[in-house]
Amino acid sequence: MNELARRLGVPDAVVIGLGSMLGAGVFVVFAPAAAAAGGAGLLLAVALAGFIAFCNATSSARLAARYPESGGSYVYGRERLNPFAGFLAGWGFVIGKTASCAAMALTIGAYAWPERARWVAVAAVAAVTAVNLRGIGKTAAATRALVAVTLTVLAVVAVTGLATGHFAVARLDGFAHTGDRGVLTAAGLLFFAFAGYARVATLGEEVRDPERTIPRAVPLALGLVLAIYLLLAVVALGVLGERRLAEAAAPLAEVVTAAGLPGLAGVVRVGATVAVVGVLLSLLAGVGRTTLAMARRRDLPAALAAVHPRFQVPHRAELAVAAVVAVVVLLGDVRGAIGFSSCTVLVYYAIANAAALTLGREPGRKLPVQLLAALGLVGCLVLAVSLPLSSVLAGFGVLALGALWYAIRHTSRAT
Repeated sequence: MNELARRLGVPDAVVIGLGSMLGAGVFVVFAPAAAAAGGAGLLLAVALAGFIAFCNATSSARLAARYPESGGSYVYGRERLNPFAGFLAGWGFVIGKTASCAAMALTIGAYAWPERARWVAVAAVAAVTAVNLRGIGKTAAATRALVAVTLTVLAVVAVTGLATGHFAVARLDGFAHTGDRGVLTAAGLLFFAFAGYARVATLGEEVRDPERTIPRAVPLALGLVLAIYLLLAVVALGVLGERRLAEAAAPLAEVVTAAGLPGLAGVVRVGATVAVVGVLLSLLAGVGRTTLAMARRRDLPAALAAVHPRFQVPHRAELAVAAVVAVVVLLGDVRGAIGFSSCTVLVYYAIANAAALTLGREPGRKLPVQLLAALGLVGCLVLAVSLPLSSVLAGFGVLALGALWYAIRHTSRAT
């Protein structure tokens, strides 16, 4: 039996979206984004990344309601554009999110036990995979608990930063010497933090009443996270200033320390570890299901298309993804993984927006959905090429290798 059970309602879908997004931007990306864009530039970059994510979310929700099955833009590209577009989207998602999983695992290690970060990261991957293999219901329940802890810790940071007298509005000013380019680079990096909203779409085959659930859950999760990110970006800049934030290894722990409460830094570090575990939990689930969708259509080895008869999860796909993530964890680094992931995932969403443009206008909708899809398409491509050069070269290089393999495979089939 290769069908997945529909068990997720709106609350579970929102929680999975929150668990996918909360953590990455707050605990990993703010520092390099501030270095690229400066103070006011960082706030503009958060807003820009959030707007493009909203465009993408609108397109993803429309497509997921039309095609409620696992795979996300891999399915949309195939159905609305052509098989190659679908393959490129799926390939970009799998390799990009595999790198993202590695970045999250390494962050867990850095916060929990810096001296043994890589081995802690591997252990985290193994533990999260074990939870996911028990079924999507277990994933949603675990993510709900992790999100509750994360929101509590982030609230402590925000209140501490605003209420202790160390916040200064003047620190919110300023742009990096890179100007507009720096804002675009920072927005591209910050997009890494927003991309989790589409986890709901990649779990489309396990959502109850997808035509109603997905369009409600995606923008709700995204809106909540955007508000949280903007608030914490303001707090971090207002307490630390542009330079100190850019140099901080653990920005939110640095906020409570600078606010005169260094004892809370340990609590924030624990909260960061919990938050990123939640991100990793949902990320691995999403990558496993896109791998399943690609294997079903023989774009990846067919053996990965198996669904466990008892737990109704793509167990072989999830184990394969976990193994690759563990290898990347042992060989890679966090910042390189973030840039690479952002580049390839932005291409993935560009294809989603292109697919949404083929749906045409929808009578009765208040939002100009076609305009949002067009803006999302252009925005994704602009942010992708605005990332650091090493990330752009690596991302497009791996996408080109995937395209070459696709061409060779289909040429050999034809002959």
